[in-house]
Amino acid sequence: MTEARSQPTAAQVELFRRCFTGLPKVYGTYDPLTGRVWQMKAPVTDQVIRDHLTGLCPFGVYLLVRDRTNAIAVDFDEPDPVPPRQFVHNAAKRGLPAYIERSKSKGYHVWLFAQSGGILAAKGRYVAKSILRELGLPRVEVFPKQDHLDDGSYGNFINAPLFGRLTASGRSVFIDPQQAMCPFPDQWAFLANIQRISEEQLDACPPTQIPAPTPQQRIPQDHPVPVPTMPPRAYALPPCVREMLAHGVSEGQRVICFRLGVHMKRVGIPQDLAIVMLLAWAKKNHPFDKGILTDLEIIRQVTYAYRKPYWGYGCGDPFVRRHCQSSCPVLRQAEATSTRVPLNSLAHNQSS
Repeated sequence: MTEARSQPTAAQVELFRRCFTGLPKVYGTYDPLTGRVWQMKAPVTDQVIRDHLTGLCPFGVYLLVRDRTNAIAVDFDEPDPVPPRQFVHNAAKRGLPAYIERSKSKGYHVWLFAQSGGILAAKGRYVAKSILRELGLPRVEVFPKQDHLDDGSYGNFINAPLFGRLTASGRSVFIDPQQAMCPFPDQWAFLANIQRISEEQLDACPPTQIPAPTPQQRIPQDHPVPVPTMPPRAYALPPCVREMLAHGVSEGQRVICFRLGVHMKRVGIPQDLAIVMLLAWAKKNHPFDKGILTDLEIIRQVTYAYRKPYWGYGCGDPFVRRHCQSSCPVLRQAEATSTRVPLNSLAHNQSS
């Protein structure tokens, strides 16, 4: 067993707390010998941090405070170093600095640190998940796991780096992807020089640049679109629809609600059942600058969707296109026809 480290300085404790802060009166921990985890309902004091840094007792931070967070952490459970490096690269293309930690076990954590005051968790999570979708890794966990805390809930904790019992073995430390994934020689100098992100940077990322719909655009004027050799019910719900139903959306709620209603009608789901399903779906949404759709708005959108014989798939709508997947049989079928069908012709809703 690695010996505990010497006592950290007050400046190091303060720096650590600035980087890994969250709920002030609860934290997580685990038994290094058995791996058993539990929650501690006690203040996160300087002594808690010192015990973590010296290897006496691990500290897990509950990052989410109401609807804001001071950091986003992406948890790669596998030992393959390529996915976290790809994540850092794709984040950098968006102007977002991200840093890799070798976790306590076999995988990696990638951290994005927020400027003072934090960021909306919904925005940070959305951008992180967008990058993961680009990498084909939609199931990788992002902390915090929620966009906001309900009354009486704490969310989920993630083990903080620099647990003193593991650092000597190259675990629980930040590593340099430019230097063969070796630990930074001075972890404190590294933390003192991290670059932090702002909400404005998140807003400027490509996934969040589509403007919100205007009232005139919410209910599109639809018309049937011929898709060669494609019966209306040939493919049940396409991948984009299943993904939106499973995870909710951040933008274009009304347009997407209408589009989901069209798809549900297309596969034979009764209108009253579609309304029930979309009422549950709305609770998964995490809009950036608007409230979640009201029950009345959902009923209206579903009513519009069921009122006329709309059959288009909506592939050309910018809000739907963001969730498009190359495995979709609708796109494959269109590409396989003798007369090539442009992507936009698969949609009858072009408004955003």
